[in-house]
Amino acid sequence: MSERYEKGMQVRRSVLGDAHVNKTEAQKSTFDEPFQQMITETAWGNIWANDRITQRERSMLTLALLAAMGNFEEIPMHIRATANTGASKQDVLEAFQHVAIYAGVPRANHAIKLAKQTYADMEQNAPQTGGR
Repeated sequence: MSERYEKGMQVRRSVLGDAHVNKTEAQKSTFDEPFQQMITETAWGNIWANDRITQRERSMLTLALLAAMGNFEEIPMHIRATANTGASKQDVLEAFQHVAIYAGVPRANHAIKLAKQTYADMEQNAPQTGGR
């Protein structure tokens, strides 16, 4: 594979986590392999890999754009990724409030609903620390 693909895979794993990427890779077929290669090289190896803005900022932009465009199925994945990008719950809410103003309240409302569900799932499935 290309150097950009390798860098993209590294960034993709750092943002989405090994479990998600391993699952996606295991489900890859000859049909969607070219698509997976393209998004790994372009989205992850080019856009997400550059350091012109922070991963936190990129995460907020991504969530806002997904919500604004109505691409709701991608939002939970990118909410989970905030654990790796540094975008806080408040950051995400700010991004969705911008969506409400510039792209519509219903889209922001649905994105916030998905974020709340995903954060609740993340908290419920977080490893328990501390003891008795």
